Amino acid sequence: MPTAAKPALQPEPGPVANSEISLVSRTPRLTATPVLVSVSSVPKIRPVPSEQPKKATSFQPRLPVITGEAHYRGSFPIDGIISGNLGATGSAMTVKQRPRHVAADVPELDGELSFKDMLRVNGHIAGKVFSYKGTLIIDASARVDADIDVKVCVISGVVNGDVVAHERVELGSGAIINGNIATRAIKMKPGAVFHGDCRMLKSDDEDS
Repeated sequence: MPTAAKPALQPEPGPVANSEISLVSRTPRLTATPVLVSVSSVPKIRPVPSEQPKKATSFQPRLPVITGEAHYRGSFPIDGIISGNLGATGSAMTVKQRPRHVAADVPELDGELSFKDMLRVNGHIAGKVFSYKGTLIIDASARVDADIDVKVCVISGVVNGDVVAHERVELGSGAIINGNIATRAIKMKPGAVFHGDCRMLKSDDEDS
């Protein structure tokens, strides 16, 4: 009898557990080793400052022309900053003047100035100064081109005008008076200059 034909493909001899074919990787295992990578230092990012509005040029204001509470009526030139409120019932205003590089003959206040308690003049004023019971102090650097009518007047600067002090007048060593003085008592320190006439007033206790 003729023999049966052998199949072209025959399985290799060996036991097969099941019909699934397991695949085994032939790639060798690699152990996990840390890899150090050098990183160049990154510069810190600084925030860009936002543009701020430029402030106005500041200046060191000079001394106020007067120091104290007073009522003023007149005009005055301003080269500086004004702050405060103006109203019919009441007002308060602050003026900061720029320093003067050259001495000017223009008065900083020109008008009528009245006060109650005490007023100190530090600059150049003109017009009239009046107070029933107040004390007027004229600084050594001050100049007053005005007629003065107060209770007490202490002068250390220059006064061009008549001075009436119902209680007393005190002249410092740097005082220069170009005008007449009328008072009940006067005190002058060495160095004071007085050009004018002096009239002594009667006190209230004296008989007329």
